[in-house]
Amino acid sequence: MLQVYIDFKSPYAFVALRPCWQLEEQYGIAIEWLPLTLNIASYLGTAKLDAKGKVAASNRSPRQWQAVRYAYMDARRYAASQGLVLRGTEKIWDSSIAAIGLLWASDKAAGRKALRKYMTLVFDQFWKRELDIENPAVVESVLREADVPVLGFFDYLNRVGRRRHDRLQQDILDAGCFGVPTFCINGETYFGRENLPMVRWHLEGEPGRMPHRAYDTVLS
Repeated sequence: MLQVYIDFKSPYAFVALRPCWQLEEQYGIAIEWLPLTLNIASYLGTAKLDAKGKVAASNRSPRQWQAVRYAYMDARRYAASQGLVLRGTEKIWDSSIAAIGLLWASDKAAGRKALRKYMTLVFDQFWKRELDIENPAVVESVLREADVPVLGFFDYLNRVGRRRHDRLQQDILDAGCFGVPTFCINGETYFGRENLPMVRWHLEGEPGRMPHRAYDTVLS
């Protein structure tokens, strides 16, 4: 079982999506997708842009701004290689509603195609600045467009789904997962898309030495 933790407002989760779908197709597996809704403001501060894209309000330090700019620059490299559009967000979004939509789609989607379509639509449109992931009606419309049944979604969102999401956040943090994408497989946890070779190694039955692709020599 491969579990992948994502957050729709994470650029790194966005650029890891297609490589993860490729793993599903190549190895004939069904990834268990789970939401880890990041509290970005707690470690990178907050900022909001105006209609012209200028910073209207911010409590970030210069070092926090430097970290944010680097993260976008780095993620855009991967996005460009996949032909994806990745625009910086106007604010730090509450992605929990879209995350609950992911839980709903995982339970209600008739087959993997609908789940995949929901995730792709949310990621693609959000990073083009075309999707309000804080609006329940908008998230419901994406579920409908992805051919996921929506009857009962609003009630789920405000009751069972919200409780499930919030409890899951505590369980994930207690398990030692603090960022996205995070991969859990064979009792091991890996953070970051750069660890996809490790995930692939596990899926192939752990043949030979585990990969150390960042080093020139083999570690023993």
